Parts: sequence; C-alpha cells; structure tokens
Amino acid sequence: MRAAVIHGIGDHEKLDIRDDVTVLGPGPGEIRIRVRAAGVCHSDQSARDGGLPQPVPAVLGHEAAGDVLEVGEGVDDLAPGDRVIVNWLPSCGTCAECVRGMPYLCMTHVMTGYAMPRFMAGDLPVFGMAGCGAFAEEMVVPRIGAVQIDADVPYEVAALVGCGVMTGVGSVVNTAQLRPGETAVVIGCGGVGIAAIQGCRLSGASVIVAVDTVPAKLEVARRFGATHAVTPDGLSDLVGEVTAGEGFDYAFDVVALPQTLRTAWTATRRGGSVVVVGAGRPEHQVEFTPFELLFEGKSIIPSMYGSGHPPRDFPRLIALWRAGRLDLEGMISHRIRLEEVEDALANLGRGDVIRQVIVHDAGA
Repeated sequence: MRAAVIHGIGDHEKLDIRDDVTVLGPGPGEIRIRVRAAGVCHSDQSARDGGLPQPVPAVLGHEAAGDVLEVGEGVDDLAPGDRVIVNWLPSCGTCAECVRGMPYLCMTHVMTGYAMPRFMAGDLPVFGMAGCGAFAEEMVVPRIGAVQIDADVPYEVAALVGCGVMTGVGSVVNTAQLRPGETAVVIGCGGVGIAAIQGCRLSGASVIVAVDTVPAKLEVARRFGATHAVTPDGLSDLVGEVTAGEGFDYAFDVVALPQTLRTAWTATRRGGSVVVVGAGRPEHQVEFTPFELLFEGKSIIPSMYGSGHPPRDFPRLIALWRAGRLDLEGMISHRIRLEEVEDALANLGRGDVIRQVIVHDAGA
C-alpha cells in the first residue's frame, strides 16, 4: 500500500510517499482499518518538527475515519465493512487515570505505540504517530482505538470528529463546562479553534471573541459563531469594550505559546479560567508570580483531547452534526490527495485553511 513516511525529525525532513509499505497486524484485540479520510492537524507538524515526541521512521497522521478490514482475535463487536472513527488516545480502562474517571489521561496504548512499530516499509520497521499512522491507506489500532458510526456519516466529516472537533468542542463542554450567558475568548482560529468557537456557541456563550494574527482567519471565525474577532493587538481595547475591563469568564488558548498563555491570563477576569487546549512545546516555559496566582484567583485548566471519552463523545458530536448545530462540512477547506500532504503541512498557518482532509478514495 501507499503511505507517507518521515525518516527524521525537523522542518527540513520531507515526507516520502512510498508504495512498498505494509501494515503490521492485527494482533489479538486489534483491528485493521482501510483509511478513507484523514485530517491534517497542527500536531502532525509538531511531531515532524520535534515539538511532540515521535520515534522515526514514522507514518504521521492521527485524525481519521474508514472501514474495518479485519479484526484480531477476541474482537467480536466489530466486523469487516463497519465504518469507524479512529480514537488516537484509547484508554485501557484499568490504569489509575481510567479508574479515576479520566480516560483522556491514559497513556497505556500511546506508550505502546511509541515502543512498537506499526508498519514495514520494505524491510524497514516504521512507527505510527501516537500508535496510529493515518497518512497511509491502511492502519492497525487497538479495538478501543475505534468508535463505530452509522454508514451514512461521510468519512470526511467523521475524520474531523476524531481529533480537532473532539479537542475543540470538548474543551468547552467537557473541560470548562461553560454555562449559558458566560463569556469566552478563543486564541487561535485554526481547526481546533474553530471547533472551540462552535463549542462556545453550542453552550450558549453570550460573547465569543476570536483572536488570531491572520486577519483572514477572523472572518472565518465570525462565520462559525464568533461575536467579535480581533488580532492580538486589539484584544485589550475589546476587553474594555465588551466586559467593562473585567475580563472574560474563560480564555481558551489553542496555540499554547508562552506569549499566548500570558495573553489568555490577562484577558481572563479575576476568578475566571484559562483553558490550555494546545500542546505547546516541552522546552517552553511560562512565568507567573505566586502573588498573582493567589490574588487573581484564576484557574489554569489543561484540556487533553477535550477531556473526552470517545465512545461517549463521538456519537454525541455526530448527533449535533445531524441536528445542524455543529457545522463540520464547513470546516473542510481543502480536499487533497496523499501525495499533497507535504504542501498541506506547509499551508497550516494560511488564512484560508481550516481543515485539510486527505481523501484516500474518490468515493469518500
């Protein structure tokens, strides 16, 4: 089959489109999936440039949907032909985090993915990003790494649910649990940011401010529910205008750079919450004084994968899409082929890009 293989870490490393790749498995408790659609996410670029840990050589990609081709021993609730969304952060159900009701913090299968190759390129073992590897025509994941959906859900729509929509909408409805009438600012208006804006709209926020350095993205944010949209240098004046200088109830930082976290902190009211949605980079540091942490009374809340539990949340997100309350088709700004993935990664910051989706089959 074909797959895009990266052989090293760094922006200079190019993806190698190979046609001699085979997928390993499925073993017991695993399923093999024919990938029909795969979203191109900022996390894919972060894995390539070293922002996120990734053993190489590797097949990147983790936001995907497709059809079950084969099931391993012990899998009796899925069959070939079933349509599924990939859950890139599957939970084991038995670790301390799972038992505490925090399946989004489970690292069991993710760590296995870092240690175990998922593909062979000729005679070269190849890892899959987060144990997945969606920039390929097939992939193998643990059974819990897939959520079955109805056959009429378009693959492209389903793929977005697997990461960007779960992360963005989940940060609002699961992590923040924003209530009707509260106010929010979303920093970063890529795919995850647009999903967070939609989450704020779904939750009944009275004010939804979109912030991005690219003016074209601000117009897109308004289309998806932002009531106001500004570049970072206009945010301070807007805080005074719409909150009488008090600040917002919630600030969602989808970028997670030191400067954006400080911006989110400043824009949040006393006693409000900064929700960290983006992954950031391990070498970055943000400084807060003990004095401001105490006297501002603000909370800094991490939102890993939208605090989601995909077997529960993916069907809910699909139901919202069916009801016309969650615009997923509109988030697909470009449909591309696998051989165009290199350009897609380079285009992630462009103003006309929300989500680029690799379509592996013309009928997807």
